[in-house]
Parts: sequence; structure tokens; C-alpha cells
Amino acid sequence: MDINTIRAGVTVAALITFLGIVAWAWSSRRRADFEAAARLPLDEGDDDATARENQK
Repeated sequence: MDINTIRAGVTVAALITFLGIVAWAWSSRRRADFEAAARLPLDEGDDDATARENQK
């Protein structure tokens, strides 16, 4: 086994890992979780403003 065979194996493993991550990220079961995570910065800003108003 030479270095090029090892490099090819690592490349194939990286491609399979990448495709697995893409499939996981675009899975319809994860959509609600990702939408909730996307709203997090906006929701936290509203909570901070509300907390400051309540302290006054």
C-alpha cells in the first residue's frame, strides 16, 4: 500500500462524511430545530429589552 492509496481512502472518507452532514442538515426532521435556532438571536433580543423595561 503506497501513500496515494491512503490519500484516496482519506478523500473518499471525507466525501462520505461531507455528504452525510449535508443529508443531516437538509433532512426534513431537522427543519423545526434549525428554524428555532435561526430565531434565537431575535428572540433573545426581545427578552433583553423586556427585562430592561421591567427593571425601570
